[in-house]
Amino acid sequence: MLEELKEANEYIVEKIKEKDELILEMEAYAQEYNVPIVTKEVAEYLKFLVKSYKTKNVLEIGTAIGYSGILMAKEIKENGGKLYTIEIDEERYNLAQENFKKSGLDNIISIKGDALEEVKKIDDKFDFVFIDASKGHYMEFFEDSYKLLNDGGIVFIDNIMFRGYLYKEYPKRFKTIVKRLDCFIDYLYEREDKFVLLPFGDGVGLYFKETRKTEKI
Repeated sequence: MLEELKEANEYIVEKIKEKDELILEMEAYAQEYNVPIVTKEVAEYLKFLVKSYKTKNVLEIGTAIGYSGILMAKEIKENGGKLYTIEIDEERYNLAQENFKKSGLDNIISIKGDALEEVKKIDDKFDFVFIDASKGHYMEFFEDSYKLLNDGGIVFIDNIMFRGYLYKEYPKRFKTIVKRLDCFIDYLYEREDKFVLLPFGDGVGLYFKETRKTEKI
């Protein structure tokens, strides 16, 4: 979470009254075992976008324990949509399978493997892409998933400002990641579609793929 907005985010979180026992259980697990999941206010915004745009199919890069996946899968189920989600870490993948089973949702396609390879194997199109995985590969994740994005679709990129290290002093071990993320943000701003960078949670990037107009003959 970006420290400059910490108090504001804490105020927002206090207002959110979660009733789903599985979601509460997963939040508690993530806090106890330091598992990176979307912050509460980002989770609310994620659900809001998916529901508002009447999203059908979603691609998630970075399953973790299945927290964000379950939130999205619940929203798109009524539209007959399905969630594809990819996780490289075996332990987190297995935990996610347990949580998916507990959720009772039957519209989740869970893939174990490296998203840099697995996204290229998917033969489907998506209205919404959620990226929250290895920060050093965000550019590749975006480019590969963009090819599967329908016109009018959205790419939601979480943790894009990486603890605020993009604009303040950072540990030397993160130099490569910070440089890659900074270049990635420049790249998104320079593209012909629409990009916006939002400073809440740990930084959220939204990319909108415009509908292409075809010339009438």
